[in-house]
Amino acid sequence: MAKRMILMLTVIAVFVSVLGFVKFKQFQAMAQQFAAMQPPPDAVTTIVAARETWPVTMAAIGTVAAVQGVTVSADLPGVVDRIAFESGRTVEAGDILVQLDTRQEQAQLAAAEAQLELARLNYERMKGLVEQDAVSRAEFDTAAAGDKQAEARAREIRATIARKTIRAPFTGVLGIRQANLGQYLNAGDAIVPLQSLNPIYVNFGIPQQQAAAARRGSIVRVLAGEPGGREFTGRVSAVNSIVDETTRNVQVQATLENPGGTLRPGMFVQARLSQGATETVVALPASAINYAPYGDSVFVVTDLKDPSGRTYRGVRQQVVKLGAARGDQIAVVSGINPGEEIVTSGVFKLRNGAPVRVNNKVQPANNPAPKPEDS
Repeated sequence: MAKRMILMLTVIAVFVSVLGFVKFKQFQAMAQQFAAMQPPPDAVTTIVAARETWPVTMAAIGTVAAVQGVTVSADLPGVVDRIAFESGRTVEAGDILVQLDTRQEQAQLAAAEAQLELARLNYERMKGLVEQDAVSRAEFDTAAAGDKQAEARAREIRATIARKTIRAPFTGVLGIRQANLGQYLNAGDAIVPLQSLNPIYVNFGIPQQQAAAARRGSIVRVLAGEPGGREFTGRVSAVNSIVDETTRNVQVQATLENPGGTLRPGMFVQARLSQGATETVVALPASAINYAPYGDSVFVVTDLKDPSGRTYRGVRQQVVKLGAARGDQIAVVSGINPGEEIVTSGVFKLRNGAPVRVNNKVQPANNPAPKPEDS
């Protein structure tokens, strides 16, 4: 009985061992098949890297400022009698914006002009009499002084009336109205902002070590918004004579043409100051760059081998050093060589070693000087 039990256990053990070995071989074959499998290639667009010569520039963040900008305010206290403008409109220098109530001054002016007329008649009469020695010289001087006082009083009232007629001090674009009809304004109360938008200033700071690069007349390119947006070109009009003690930067001011008033005072812009030299770079579309905290990179299309040794078209991730931007393009200073095929779209779905299929029927924008479609 014991021998039969031992025999049965032996047979069962052999059966289990054989079954386990067979399953092990099956799983091993499946693993090899999975290892040999490649995911389907991703469709991408590419460009062949080529060297270009770009001007050397210095990047800075700038702030737009109006060449002339004020908040028009009341010079004298008074009640708003008439509003002669609309918010956001363009006005010419000297245009009437607001008229304060001047009824009291007009009455005073009428009285002053009547007094002036009487003083002038008295003066003319005394002038004829003094020539005939009919009146004393002192009486004539009194009449002359009375005429001048009356004239000065009338001029004073006219000046008061003029100061209550608030005009645009220069040509520009109005902001939002801050005064209402019938409102009492104190001296200095705001009425409406007025900004001269063309031309316009852009102020930015550069490190003190590079202050020598900022010279009057140097070209400055300004980009408002994201890369690929509208670019403005101007020239350095002033360089501050002192260095900011907090930032150790030198303030630079550039003057730009601003047709249409696209740039507005207070806007942040990206400014690039030309340094007069050139550098050799590889220019790529901005869509080709894979931005990451550990470093920017691109994907290079090349021939790779899978675990079984077969060759396929795949990508190799390459860390690069970026330079300036120009229109739709980004300058790559180092990391890639001319002649390499670089992925220009679809980089967000790629990884190192991924297979790809190149389809260049539709290419991403790669214009160094793009223009908006509605321009």
